[in-house]
Amino acid sequence: MKPNQTVTYFIIEGISEVPELQAPIFVLVLLIYLTVLGGNLTLLLLVCLDSHLHTPMYFFLANLSIVDMMSCTVTLHKILLMFITGDKTMHFLACVVQYYMFSVLIAHELFILTAMSYDRYVAICRPLNYKVIMNYKICLLLASFCWIFGFVQYIPQVWIVYNISCFFTNVINHFCCDLVPFMEIACSDLIVLEILTNTEGLMVYIIIPFLLTVTSYIFIIRSIMQIRSSIGRKKAFYTCSSHMTVIVLLYTTLIFQYIIPGNVSGSKKWFSLFNMAIVPVLNPLIYSLRNKDIKTAFKRRIGKCEANAYCCIVGNVIGVKK
Repeated sequence: MKPNQTVTYFIIEGISEVPELQAPIFVLVLLIYLTVLGGNLTLLLLVCLDSHLHTPMYFFLANLSIVDMMSCTVTLHKILLMFITGDKTMHFLACVVQYYMFSVLIAHELFILTAMSYDRYVAICRPLNYKVIMNYKICLLLASFCWIFGFVQYIPQVWIVYNISCFFTNVINHFCCDLVPFMEIACSDLIVLEILTNTEGLMVYIIIPFLLTVTSYIFIIRSIMQIRSSIGRKKAFYTCSSHMTVIVLLYTTLIFQYIIPGNVSGSKKWFSLFNMAIVPVLNPLIYSLRNKDIKTAFKRRIGKCEANAYCCIVGNVIGVKK
């Protein structure tokens, strides 16, 4: 395709072009997608159904589960459809929408994790005022801000991408539509988009949430170190360990994916896959395996289900109907 030629659709190269790897990759992606849906949906239902989990921390965790399910659906469903149908084409508008939705959801995840770090700060540094500060209205306002700001923030960048007038090729060397592969094949002047990406996007999208999170944890660690009891310090660190693990994983992949220079065809593609698929799988595992409240709530729900099933069986045997 000649430069300065507009396109109406793109060809997505996918994860790998090796024929022998197509079936294993399809099975792997399908298992990852089902695991993301199953794990996050289970976590979401637990938070909604168990009254013991109706706290600010688990309210934000429920939002995080929704984001993980949506972000995986936005990206992985197209990969699965390409394997099933063999059609690697994607309409220009659909490609822009996919880029917009995934960017919004990643931004929202960073904002939610920042809100969770503030929640941990209040819980550890100001425990006596925790219920007053982190009340229902404040939690709702924080979550609403995360959603609204995420959707509004990327409108200028998406508008510029939508109005790109020409491309060197319509082949995207990626498995989804993202900003970096768009910019690699565009032959239009993208100086405004680069400025937005390197200033407003980078600053608001990554640096500010990161600095706010680090600031919260500086105060948290300082308060924890002032606890005289070693058991108390371990307990306080334990309550933050799951959140800290997710923070490290997500920011590490984002740094390699968007900040460190490199080509999409190299390691960046695998960091993108890790960010889009593996992190949403790990989130519910980290929060469930390292969280006593989640495990206890799960046992309670299982116990209730078993009790209800037992009551139904006994009722049917003795002829009692509900």
